[in-house]
Amino acid sequence: MLRDNALSGKHVVVTGGGSGLGKSMTRYFLELGAKVAITSRDLNKLKTTAAELEKETGGVCLPLQCDVRDYTQVENMLQETVKAFGEVNVLLNNAAGNFIAPTERLSANAFDTIIDIVLKGTKNCTLAFGKHWIAQKQTQTVVLNIVTTYAWTGSAYVVPSATAKAGVLAMTRSLAVEWAKYGMRFNAIAPGPFPTKGAWDRLLPGDLKEKIDMAKKVPLNRVGDHQELANLAAYLISDFSAYINGEVVTIDGGEWLKGAGQFNLLDQIPEALWDQLEAMIRAKKST
Repeated sequence: MLRDNALSGKHVVVTGGGSGLGKSMTRYFLELGAKVAITSRDLNKLKTTAAELEKETGGVCLPLQCDVRDYTQVENMLQETVKAFGEVNVLLNNAAGNFIAPTERLSANAFDTIIDIVLKGTKNCTLAFGKHWIAQKQTQTVVLNIVTTYAWTGSAYVVPSATAKAGVLAMTRSLAVEWAKYGMRFNAIAPGPFPTKGAWDRLLPGDLKEKIDMAKKVPLNRVGDHQELANLAAYLISDFSAYINGEVVTIDGGEWLKGAGQFNLLDQIPEALWDQLEAMIRAKKST
């Protein structure tokens, strides 16, 4: 999407960067000339991913173990990144957790697990990086948060995730105003269905993936390709989007709009039935 070296000079931290969408976004950032630190709790996975991506792209990928739920670990991760890169100017809050379950079946600890990773983890990273940038008088910095389309609608059976992502969205919009004076931009991406091996196996275990065809919920009749999300993320952390602040960009093929429309399920009506309905309507008009 972007020209060669469009992210040259960008030093990016991607939480949850060892696999899935985080890995795909990191790959494209590296291809465009950024240096990227990837973080998660699994250092072995991070090292494997970093070596793979450096070999593919020729870029610099730094694996750093960090549990975003622990503020001290987040601060240490930030300092290690600064030590390696000289400075960091982009934070991509991608680390997340989710599972599908009736809410009455959830324990308080299960609920807290998702809240702590998604909302508390994003808060920890945002606060640590923001305070650092303010103290260093560093400008032209970017925080990009990965949310969901149900962050503003809510969704049954993923209530902890919906609650946490709604909080992240509110934080994004609030700090876009409050911290703009420090030269920071805050934006978010709300992806629709982008299949990933780990996350989708946890969300839809067994044969549920075959029984629940996510593509059927999307007007474009397909799920998203990882490169499409990476294109958008790269643009939003680049200088080309320097006047975009406080925005959440939906990339879901129209999925949430289809679910929101009161009569959208009428797309299941066959053509023959539409012909009958039209004939009935015309008959009523003529009487």
